[in-house]
Amino acid sequence: MKLEGSCHCKAVRFSLESAAPYPFMRCYCSICRKTAGGGGYAINLGGDHRTLTIEGREHLSVYRARMVDPQSGAVRISDGERNFCKHCGSALWLWDPNWPELVHPHASAIDTDLPTPPEHTHLMLDSKASWVEPQVFADDKCFAEYPDESLAQWHERLGLGGAES
Repeated sequence: MKLEGSCHCKAVRFSLESAAPYPFMRCYCSICRKTAGGGGYAINLGGDHRTLTIEGREHLSVYRARMVDPQSGAVRISDGERNFCKHCGSALWLWDPNWPELVHPHASAIDTDLPTPPEHTHLMLDSKASWVEPQVFADDKCFAEYPDESLAQWHERLGLGGAES
């Protein structure tokens, strides 16, 4: 499915192809919550990085998250590049050089109508803010940390994969 997106001020516009366009995965980790999660979580989609086209690249900035080891307190900088508009602050997508073929646009930045997911996956619930009340439905899956199932596997399990999605 072709996805088109933009930042709030429209300085950055982008498009990409996605075989995983269902906005089903709600991440409550502190990074997603603080950089893009107005509801206490953020929703990332899966896309093909080779198809990413960008208008207004000069208006982008990148944030690489600080990762703190809970046991040692050691800090490292994430390889993941969280792209956002340097004017309006809109979170746009995450790209990580460890998986260079993938790009993960934020559902909130997508202007294309997205399909409604039949269930949701709530992950990193142990990191959620105290004020967040997850809206968990009957078929939803909940995880303290990361699930074993990837974006692609979720789409495949439910028969929602492929470019025709």
